[in-house]
Amino acid sequence: MRYLLLIYLEPGYLSPGDEVARAMNEEYRGYSGWLVENGMMLGGEALQGVSNATSVAVRDGRRVVTDGPFAETKEHLAGYYLVEAADLDAAIDAAARIPGARLGTVEVRPIQELV
Repeated sequence: MRYLLLIYLEPGYLSPGDEVARAMNEEYRGYSGWLVENGMMLGGEALQGVSNATSVAVRDGRRVVTDGPFAETKEHLAGYYLVEAADLDAAIDAAARIPGARLGTVEVRPIQELV
């Protein structure tokens, strides 16, 4: 089954160029390699900060575009992995290994298979 592992962190917690951020990026490379070695990796990316986000909605046939994320929250969506896992327990194990789980939260969301 496919799962989306959504990584939420506080904005600005890891500043680009920061030594801690560089070390964490190295951990992410190792984690991504672990997913590949275990046949779980389907995709994944880091996202730019919320200051670069744009939200789009359509109301009464009109497009409404606003700067920033949809919701004001303490943590923001910083990245994701799309994985293939045998079951929810395996997906949770994979999520717990994500370096960002130590600093924020990883949401495990099963992919809805559409017919």
